[in-house]
Amino acid sequence: MSAYIVFTRTKTLDQKELETYWAGIKATMKGHPIEVLVAYGKYEVLEGDPIEGIVIAKFPTVKAAKDWYYGEAYQSVAQHRQKGAIYQGLIVEGVN
Repeated sequence: MSAYIVFTRTKTLDQKELETYWAGIKATMKGHPIEVLVAYGKYEVLEGDPIEGIVIAKFPTVKAAKDWYYGEAYQSVAQHRQKGAIYQGLIVEGVN
């Protein structure tokens, strides 16, 4: 069953840290079955608090999503995202 990682950015804290994260993120995807569906495109909040941006990535399984997220490569880059902004992140299973 497919799985999706969704990140929403709610507040930028340090733009330079975010830029470091963005510069390193692509390399973390090598060897992982990731399809980025949405990356900071135009959006409209229909309900809830405002956000600054959203990313949605598709994986073939929850395990594949967790393998990438918890992997050493991503975690070494993720520290810059965590210093650079407040995010909410989740993994959700698809319907088939």
